[in-house]
Amino acid sequence: MKDPTPPIEQTRWSVEQVAALFERPFNDLLFQAQAVHRRHFDPNAVQISTLLSIKTGGCPEDCGYCSQSAHHKTGLQREALLSRERVLEAAGRARQAGATRFCMGAAWRGPNASDLQQVVELVKGVRELGMETCVTLGMLRPGQAELLKEAGLDYYNHNLDTARDFYGAIVTTHQYQDRLDTLERVRKAGIKVCCGGIVGMGESRLHRAALIAELAGLDPQPESVPINLLVPIAGTPLAQTEALDSIEFVRTIAVARIAMPASVVRLSAGRTTMPEAVQALCFLAGANSIFYGERLLTTGNPSTDSDRALFDRLGLHALTPGPSAAPAGEAR
Repeated sequence: MKDPTPPIEQTRWSVEQVAALFERPFNDLLFQAQAVHRRHFDPNAVQISTLLSIKTGGCPEDCGYCSQSAHHKTGLQREALLSRERVLEAAGRARQAGATRFCMGAAWRGPNASDLQQVVELVKGVRELGMETCVTLGMLRPGQAELLKEAGLDYYNHNLDTARDFYGAIVTTHQYQDRLDTLERVRKAGIKVCCGGIVGMGESRLHRAALIAELAGLDPQPESVPINLLVPIAGTPLAQTEALDSIEFVRTIAVARIAMPASVVRLSAGRTTMPEAVQALCFLAGANSIFYGERLLTTGNPSTDSDRALFDRLGLHALTPGPSAAPAGEAR
């Protein structure tokens, strides 16, 4: 029988081909992933981002994993959009701690005109600090991505979350195509795409393969691919979901690296429950970005001290910002 796995550098993958990667012996899979990684990246450099919730809770969507959904009773306190001063203060602390990208998330179905204008000013302010900018604001309407581009936004995050045929088990208030439409608007506006998913939501291995095939099939592929491990939150429909096997998670990182060779693969949510040895395997498998700081949107994250210690033990170093993120007045 012919091996369904395409050449390492092929970037168009069927679900069957991605599924075949998952079935490879673990050592062989990691060897292939590391070989791909080294062809495109410094194997010991990690891009550092910090994520801040700038508007928390009350989201009308019913995403089954999310503490911020108005449909779920999680005890989360709603917060209005943070002031420009508070956001820029947080961005300044993140930059001082070593983050090169500042990501801002708002719990909206999508921003209205007034909301978007306030975010535009936040983007401008963060860029003046010399950091790359990323926002996740939900679904965008025509013309909104262009306004963010004019403000200097570098990345827009909008995850596909899971496979098409599993999506209805996780979200019912919008369709998979709605997410793809937003990604298309972002790409057409000339903004880089940050798009990944969440694993450990009760999906099958084939669903994970289908998600990666979908991400790899975006044209062009996302510049940044966050792979999140579900953080079960009391009060959400997925609170009692069985934990995903750690080796299966590492396999997912490796398969994402092989299928999207030039994308930055981010080891995202779920690191607080992940032993450091598993994180080390994820870096070996091709992960080269993390969120830095003790909190993500509403969930915990390893401390900056523990991340620095892990980097030192593994011989990893933080990636320095590119010229596009230079502060105003500095060389670009």
